[in-house]
Amino acid sequence: MNAIAPQVSSASALPPAEELDRALRDASPAEIIAAALRTVGRDKLALVSSFGTESATLLKVMADVDPAIPVIFLDTGWLFEETLAYRDELVATLGLKDVRSIKPAEEALSRDDPDRDLWFSDPDACCRIRKVEPLARALKPFSAWINGRKRFQGSARADIPVVEDDGARLKFNPFANVSHEEIEAIFTRARLPRHPLVASGFLSVGCMPCTSRTTEGEDARAGRWRGRTKTECGIHTMKIS
Repeated sequence: MNAIAPQVSSASALPPAEELDRALRDASPAEIIAAALRTVGRDKLALVSSFGTESATLLKVMADVDPAIPVIFLDTGWLFEETLAYRDELVATLGLKDVRSIKPAEEALSRDDPDRDLWFSDPDACCRIRKVEPLARALKPFSAWINGRKRFQGSARADIPVVEDDGARLKFNPFANVSHEEIEAIFTRARLPRHPLVASGFLSVGCMPCTSRTTEGEDARAGRWRGRTKTECGIHTMKIS
């Protein structure tokens, strides 16, 4: 289908998320990204990527639509070196033109995590100062953002819409309807490089202290915050706006 979204000129004129969700619920990921681009324009649209184990597929689809869409990457200070190297590899491979690596505020780190052990004592607070607050800062110039959540990931992600309201912004989930098999097909068809840690048993990769390998039969995200009730970093469970 050809997903058509209205062109708007300001955040106050954004169409309702529910209206866009109805129009795009059966659209392909590329059609959803193209609709987001038409809705707010390139200067007001950002894609947020962790450059994790499945990130290459969404970045590939975006690059095919417009490789100059800004990409926000949250460099928390606790990332695997392999993730940083993978980011650089994908930027070169896909020809991404505007990747912005955003770091936590030094003032927040000095105040709240001077000993770099907050991840252990209060992982929610650690995610807040290293991911949630930096993302809120990075998104200020934008009217809409794109992310790579998928319903098949389960838990809080099982019922995500294609487009949702994020307060002052629209939030597009172009991979909401995509299956694991379709993810694998994109990897194969485009000959995309894999995250280096996948071969070592890491099926979902976040920050080093809070990421572990998964065993056969486990959910892909079982290795995130293992042993805790926490399943999300916070950027998708609160309105960033």
